[in-house]
Amino acid sequence: QVQPVESGGGSVQAGGSLRLSCAASEYMFSSYCMGWFRQAPGTEREGIAASNSDGLGTYADSVKGRFSISRDNTKHTLYLQMNSLEPDDTAVYYCAADPSLPLWVGCDRMIKGGPPSSAFWGQGTQVTVSS
Repeated sequence: QVQPVESGGGSVQAGGSLRLSCAASEYMFSSYCMGWFRQAPGTEREGIAASNSDGLGTYADSVKGRFSISRDNTKHTLYLQMNSLEPDDTAVYYCAADPSLPLWVGCDRMIKGGPPSSAFWGQGTQVTVSS
């Protein structure tokens, strides 16, 4: 299967905003749970947001209230709107699709525990937040 492709990273000052996009194949997007992970230097990859089929998201506590996940079913694209960015948000951000987690099951568990070993991963996009 073709890997998802992220875009939209960059450098911003604290308090700023960025929107990440993740384009996937139609099959991947309509069948598997998809979500966003991030990895800062020297840390493990952590799940931060996942989208259910109805567009409702589940979030890690570290980003709740600041980040918003959404999906465009016609474009097969997942988004992550990041507001009120903080220096601790600096990381490489990855989009993932997990074939072991079908959409109909519900996607909340995607960001629980460690990154899913079965996932298709994008190449990652760097987000840097300066103080």
